[in-house]
Amino acid sequence: MYKTLVGGILAAAAFTLSHSTVLAEPEIVSGPAAEADCFVPWAAETKFFKFPKKDGPFRIALANGYIANTWRIQMIQTAKAYAAQPDVAAKLKEFKVVSTGEDVPAQISAINNFIDSGYDAIVVNAQNPTAFGPVIKRAKQAGVILVAFDNILDTEDAINVNVDQKGLGVLWANWLAKHLPDGGKVLEVRGVAGTSVDTDRHNGIQETFAATGKKWDVVEVLGKWDDPTAQKATADAIAVHKKFDGITAQGGDTGVVQAMIDAGHPFVPFGGETENGFRKFCAKHAAEGLKCSSAGTGPAQVAVAIKTAIAALEGQVVPQSIKLPLAIVEDPNFKAGQDFYPDQSDNFFVGNAFPTCGINFTAQEIMGQSKENQ
Repeated sequence: MYKTLVGGILAAAAFTLSHSTVLAEPEIVSGPAAEADCFVPWAAETKFFKFPKKDGPFRIALANGYIANTWRIQMIQTAKAYAAQPDVAAKLKEFKVVSTGEDVPAQISAINNFIDSGYDAIVVNAQNPTAFGPVIKRAKQAGVILVAFDNILDTEDAINVNVDQKGLGVLWANWLAKHLPDGGKVLEVRGVAGTSVDTDRHNGIQETFAATGKKWDVVEVLGKWDDPTAQKATADAIAVHKKFDGITAQGGDTGVVQAMIDAGHPFVPFGGETENGFRKFCAKHAAEGLKCSSAGTGPAQVAVAIKTAIAALEGQVVPQSIKLPLAIVEDPNFKAGQDFYPDQSDNFFVGNAFPTCGINFTAQEIMGQSKENQ
């Protein structure tokens, strides 16, 4: 009797594990996606997933890593604002937010905790694209859908949502090459080391410069996409190298320009991100030589990631890799009230909307939310 009981329990446990693994496996189907204008496949060969439909409302978590810059803070605020919208909130039983800093094991531990707690989906901005193999496998076995955005995961067992980060580096480098046809000395202010975004943008810049056949002297500093950090790094670089012919920065751009002003460095062509303060400077000092290409992706891509997670849980067809459009404005086309907002904070990222996904936020909606864990 005892052996029979134990055998039955073990068999049931094995069935449960097998059943949960089957549930986690999406069916590979033909496109298009359920919302084709929003869920745009990354490439022609991108697979389309159809997960088993679950009944809502759902428990969804956001596992963020780095938090100490304005983009990440606005991203957290945007996620909360999106989750609070009535039509989205109706589909959510719980929305949890945790930021773990630059510690990769801490972020992996947070994802493991969400899996153990029975969340239906986890949205993640990953600190490292390749370090999450075991936790990706655990999520798959547990039937938990993973959606990575911005800094994505190097796997086809998660859904990735992103813009062409390498293409952004290419765009900035082409802008500088256009304005510096003979090459020159360029300051490259990088982001957070080890992240896919920093690596992809850097590679795009370097490969594009190399392809011009011109002589480029590139000085790299670490700005961590943060105004104070980037400002100090730029000030130190100017103190050492005295003069640059051009600048490209992945973020913290307002701080970079402020460092130029403080040091009395002449304005030069600049390829940078979409901070409101940066665009204010670009518009104000264009005639003095600050010719800018301002391009990037608003923190609202987190809302697209949450929207994707909900669609996948509802059994809708979604691409395994989703490509989002860039927000781009270049000199001389900076228009007040459209491309930048003179009365808004310098730290606000402009272009924080994805109209094809029905996602748009006012500054008031976002700034009314906190950056804290919830």
